[in-house]
Amino acid sequence: MKNIFGLLLAGLLFTTANAQQLNLRDINSGKYYARGVQSVTSSADGESYFQADRENKMIIKYSYKTGLPVDTIFNVKTARDCTFDSFQGFLISPDEKRLVVFNDYERIYRHSFKANYYYYDVRRNLVRKLTENKGKQSIPTFSHDGRMLAYVIDNNIWLTKFDYDTESQVTRDGEINKIINGGTDWVYEEEFGTTRLMDFSADGRLLAFVRFDETAVPQYSMQMYENKLYPWQFTFKYPKAGEQNSEVTCNVFDIDSKTIRKMNIPETTEYIPRIEFLPEGDELAIMTLNRDQNRFEMFFTNARSAVARSVLNEINDRYVDSELLNTIRFFGNQFTYVSEKSGYAHIYLYDNTGVMQKQLTSGNYDVTGLLAVDPISKTVFYEAAEESPLQRAIYKVDMVKGTKTKLSAKQGSNSATFSENGKYFINNYTNVTTPRLVTVHDATGKELRVLEDNAALNRTLSSVTLPKKEFITVKSADGQDLNAYIMKPADFNASRKYPLLMVQYSGPNSQSVRDSYGIDWTDYLTTQGFVVACVDGRGTGARGEDFRKCTYMNLGIYESDDQVAAAKYFASLPYIDGSKMAIWGWSYGGYNVLMSMSRGNGTFKAGVAIAPVTDWRFYDSVYSERFMRTPQQNDTGYAAGSPINLANKLEGNLLLVHGSADDNVHFQNTMDYTAALIKANKQFDMFVFTDKDHSIGGSANRTYLFEKVIKFLKTNM
Repeated sequence: MKNIFGLLLAGLLFTTANAQQLNLRDINSGKYYARGVQSVTSSADGESYFQADRENKMIIKYSYKTGLPVDTIFNVKTARDCTFDSFQGFLISPDEKRLVVFNDYERIYRHSFKANYYYYDVRRNLVRKLTENKGKQSIPTFSHDGRMLAYVIDNNIWLTKFDYDTESQVTRDGEINKIINGGTDWVYEEEFGTTRLMDFSADGRLLAFVRFDETAVPQYSMQMYENKLYPWQFTFKYPKAGEQNSEVTCNVFDIDSKTIRKMNIPETTEYIPRIEFLPEGDELAIMTLNRDQNRFEMFFTNARSAVARSVLNEINDRYVDSELLNTIRFFGNQFTYVSEKSGYAHIYLYDNTGVMQKQLTSGNYDVTGLLAVDPISKTVFYEAAEESPLQRAIYKVDMVKGTKTKLSAKQGSNSATFSENGKYFINNYTNVTTPRLVTVHDATGKELRVLEDNAALNRTLSSVTLPKKEFITVKSADGQDLNAYIMKPADFNASRKYPLLMVQYSGPNSQSVRDSYGIDWTDYLTTQGFVVACVDGRGTGARGEDFRKCTYMNLGIYESDDQVAAAKYFASLPYIDGSKMAIWGWSYGGYNVLMSMSRGNGTFKAGVAIAPVTDWRFYDSVYSERFMRTPQQNDTGYAAGSPINLANKLEGNLLLVHGSADDNVHFQNTMDYTAALIKANKQFDMFVFTDKDHSIGGSANRTYLFEKVIKFLKTNM
């Protein structure tokens, strides 16, 4: 479950008598969104980057240092035998002599997609279809020398050798809803953030891949209407809490002998979230988690003999955050890893025998991202919340001397994308009053140029009044300080009493209270006479492991207690009408709306829950069990954290909203919850978006949704 709240909630804007009127259609159409830059791909030497032009007609190579174009490596107008006039995306080979572009994008789930790919030889300036096979392709993966490409069609892996202009089928057992080769199943994509588990060895003679057998995984079906006379069923494999997961094995295809070997890791392995060949040789790193996700073990496996040795083994009293596996970077005979074993997330350096050599960062703050490693200068680049949980800064640390240097100059929220080996980086900066500023820097942090300053947006914003978002702290139910903000109407009068809407997400390791810019529907709500507040309760991120994981085994209890405690504090303020307070949330936030209204003893007069989980038994195995273990292990926790079980205690006016085609938080959650409300004789309002998924996307849909929410709040408060 990903934090959708960050896409919905942002800074405050309101109009004055002399300013342009703010309306929901402008907000949802993106009028006030800050522009970024087209995504870039670093060259192998880290001196240049490749970027598509705004029209997706050319791929241009730019110098990081000067910003000047070095070469145009692909142009639809001049490429020979090119049959299309634009493309939707590209992937360039490590040797930069070949690339693939794609069109006819077809989304599968949140991240996964398939498309029609085209191969382009830079030296010959020639385009051809990647394959003549029927069926779109997905997850193309170049060999390190760029001479081969592996890809998946209908759950089977195919391999093209460009030097010989040949194509061969690697696996033949792939079948929808049964066997997946190289790609991942629904739960891996959603909870481990990966759609590809496939990698070439350094010499290009071996291809490793994970095979999923999801035959025994229970199926979930969604009725799709699509204005058809007879609706149809979309059916896919979805492991719910405590149910059967896909059986996973790691295999290696020997390209010369055309044989497949299964790697000898323990049969008890439940999850393989990541695999990667080491920079040299035939050793394959296989990263594994047990079902409880409290034991992470990385094996180095000889891909020819299949013999595995355990290199890194970490056990946590609660759970190991699987995102930390992405902080492992291999170079020479060493690798980095971010661990929470000190109580905060920090960077550690290991050698390839598994011996920890050095802790590179320390202190009462979290490293929030490992960004790059330069093995030549022995430097690690990273992002951290060292100065404040509300902010992010970019740093580097010398692996030998331990010297730390801050690279970002501006206080607020910084995020960075580095070139190969960390020679340069593109920084995205924002704070509560500053739309995104995109700049290029060298490895010392020196700013080289501005790529995007959002000057046009700043001119637009100059015609409206931008109030200060007031960052404050409030107390949790057990007396801890919680980060929060409060926003007031443009014509705020301290002698008046205002209705209050509390907006929140509250999920584990999430953050809604951040020093960053954004404008959303809540901005418009302040023009309608509401005060808006947001509180990050216990369980949220960037405040150390104990704060982050204190909700373990008991989701929904501390989170709702803290929203209720914060609401009572707000009710004590002279300008808040304590009899007119509401709470809003989406996904996990929607879940916490229901928990807060059921456990708050009438604190909230109204609530809006969009796409809420109503029982963790209904949600996927990886997410639910990471924080709750299985229902068989923790029946008490599941029961106590179920809004369905608490339906008879719900107090306040409730609006439930859900998309009927939500593949993530299934519509089943809302349907079973409404049955419980009816049984308890609790009146409520409900609205369904037909055939819409978890995001209920689209400008018109969002406008309709938030107009409905605002009308509900006005009517019921």
